[in-house]
Amino acid sequence: MEKFTKLTGIAAPMPLVNIDTDMIIPKQFLKTIKRSGLGVNLFDEMRYDREGNEVPDFVLNQPAYREAEIIVAGENFGCGSSREHAPWALKDFGIKCVISASFADIFYNNCFKNGILPVVLPAEAVTYLMDDATKGANARLTVDLDKQVVTASDGTEFSFEVDPFKKHCLMNGLDDIGLSLEKVSAIDAYESRAKTQFPWL
Repeated sequence: MEKFTKLTGIAAPMPLVNIDTDMIIPKQFLKTIKRSGLGVNLFDEMRYDREGNEVPDFVLNQPAYREAEIIVAGENFGCGSSREHAPWALKDFGIKCVISASFADIFYNNCFKNGILPVVLPAEAVTYLMDDATKGANARLTVDLDKQVVTASDGTEFSFEVDPFKKHCLMNGLDDIGLSLEKVSAIDAYESRAKTQFPWL
């Protein structure tokens, strides 16, 4: 998994509350078990009309936000079903951080397992960053995971909390498989002992 330490990038403002996982990646795209290729269908029903044409008013279709790496969103982001395809689609599009006043628990945890940093800030801070993000590509936000600070384009800083274990995993690029591989020596030693102690297994 890609490490997340510090990110400076364009932030797309999405002032909607209760953005659920079906909005992030609609159900018809859940047939795959691959983590790649879903970015094109991120927010599919908002990005495209029924004929498959881009909706010009949708934020990620606007020239200033096509290269966005951060989303600043309304509260309760990622609610709805627990589909892991939602963070897959965000990451495949290029989103590395989502900032909101609150997240659905399962989505929040899935983000860390897929290399995305979900930042929880007070509503007033999110409003400030949302307004900053409306300035377009010239207004870049900086998210420093090590210092746990989000910096607006004017230098205003907002501190955020994050679980130390989740922080460690994200900064070191460790998903569940990576965590297991850190213990590979202990696992190998156990397997060797088990062959001797329990030869019938």
